[in-house]
Amino acid sequence: MITAIVLIKTSVDRIPEIAEQIAALESVSEVFSVTGTYDLIAMVRVSQHEDLAEVIPGRISRIPGVEGTDTHVAFRTYSQHDLEAAFSIGLDS
Repeated sequence: MITAIVLIKTSVDRIPEIAEQIAALESVSEVFSVTGTYDLIAMVRVSQHEDLAEVIPGRISRIPGVEGTDTHVAFRTYSQHDLEAAFSIGLDS
């Protein structure tokens, strides 16, 4: 699974509507409204790198009100669950 973090600049007056449209896309798992330079962050998960082109420029960027995107592809995912497994030595507490 390939994960991309997509930073999205939108028309400020349409953030909720745009966020809902992005969240409805099949490969988008979460959309966050955020402070800072960008208005939204979308987590995109696809099975192949080629699929990113279909989702990001092919769908997200074409939603009316999306002004631009900046995409970051994740190399590795770290989560609390992963950290607990990494530090566990199999002893019951």
